[in-house]
Amino acid sequence: FKPSPITPTYNDYVIFEGISVDESGKQYYLDVNVAYKQACLNAIEYLKKFGYSGAQAYSILGTAPVQGHISGVVDVPNACATLWLPTQIFDFDINPSAAGPIKHLDGSIDMPISYDLK
Repeated sequence: FKPSPITPTYNDYVIFEGISVDESGKQYYLDVNVAYKQACLNAIEYLKKFGYSGAQAYSILGTAPVQGHISGVVDVPNACATLWLPTQIFDFDINPSAAGPIKHLDGSIDMPISYDLK
């Protein structure tokens, strides 16, 4: 495919960090895949505080012009990855504040969800 000749320009981001330790606390030696997954999960949990459902937050990360960075693989045993989410794509302020996130949505918009079969 050929990308658009128009490049979106964003200059303000909320950045989420993840390290190579999974949700259960298991450490994965310098595993950037686990680190990036944790950064994504941190972003999803943060967006849920504004009223998005988990599926909505996941969809935002899958369609928004996010930036993913491998931020460090020198801090043995942890790898660090970050996900940069542009704030200008939202109709309300998602920046962290002393008051905490303000819920703007109720997460009630229907989204098709296909649960993994086990």
